[in-house]
Amino acid sequence: MSTPLTFVAVHAHPDDEASSTGGTFRLLKNEGVRTVLVTCTNGEYGDDLSGNKPDHDDHDPVGVATHRRGELEKACEILGIDRLEMLGYHDSGMRGWAGNENPDSFWATPVNDAASKLAAILMQERPQVIMTYNEVGFYGHPDHIQANRVTLAAIEMLDYQPTLYYNTIPDSVMERFRSRWAEDAAREAKEKLERGEQPDEDSGPPVDEHGEPIRMGTPDDEIGAAIDISEINDAKYDALAAHQSQIGESGWMSMGRDEFRKTMTTEWFVRVQDPHERSGLVTDLFVDYRSA
Repeated sequence: MSTPLTFVAVHAHPDDEASSTGGTFRLLKNEGVRTVLVTCTNGEYGDDLSGNKPDHDDHDPVGVATHRRGELEKACEILGIDRLEMLGYHDSGMRGWAGNENPDSFWATPVNDAASKLAAILMQERPQVIMTYNEVGFYGHPDHIQANRVTLAAIEMLDYQPTLYYNTIPDSVMERFRSRWAEDAAREAKEKLERGEQPDEDSGPPVDEHGEPIRMGTPDDEIGAAIDISEINDAKYDALAAHQSQIGESGWMSMGRDEFRKTMTTEWFVRVQDPHERSGLVTDLFVDYRSA
C-alpha cells in the first residue's frame, strides 16, 4: 500500500496561509494530496472589528483572536485544508513591540518547546513536503522568523527527511509589486490630502535588527518551484476575503476578482532540503513522490 501524499505548511498567523500558499493548498487538495496547516499564533495583534490597532486603548486582543479563529476556519474550508492545528501561542507583534517580551508569546517561547509540539504533529502526519518561511521571516516579522527556527528544529527531531520549501517571490516579480505598492501609496496619500487628512508617513522597506533593508525577493534563478494556480485562484481570493478583519482593505482585495485572476497566477518557493537531491525549477512540489 502506497504512502499517502501529505503537505504541511507552518504559518505564523491566521491569514498567512491564504496569502502565500492559498493556491497551493487548493491545488494539492484537488489533486488528492492530504493538506495540513499549522498556525503558530492566535493573531491577537491584528486589527479589531472597530479597526483599532494594537496600540489603541480599546483594542481587545482576546476578541481579536476569537474572531480571527473563525475567519481562519472559513478560509480552511474554502481551501480544502484537511487538518488545522493551532499551536496556541500569543502573537508577538512586530519587532521591538513590548509583546516580544510576553512569556506566552511565540517569539519568547524556547524553540525546542514549540518544536516538540510541531514534531508531534509531523510524526502523526509524516508529510513528504513541508513549507515555512526563510530565516528572515520573508519580511522580518518575529513570529515568521520563529516559525522558521521551530520548523527546522522540529525536522531535526524526525526519523526521516522530508522535502522543505520556503515561500518567496522572484526578484523580477517583486520589482513589479514594489512599483504597484508605490503607485497605491501615492494615490492614497493624494486622496487623504483631498479630504483634508494627513497622509501616513512612509516607513520605507522593512529592516532587520541592524537597520539593514531586508531582501524580500529571491533571484529568479534560485526559485525551486513555481506553482501555477491560475485555474483555482478564485479559491485563493475567497480565502483572503474570508479574513475580512485583516485583509478587507488590502491591495489584494482592492484589485477585485478579475484583476486578481490576471495578476496572482503563481506561487513560488525555494527548495531548502530534499532527500532526492533535486535541483532546478519544478512545477509540482510532489514531483519526486508521485510514483513512489
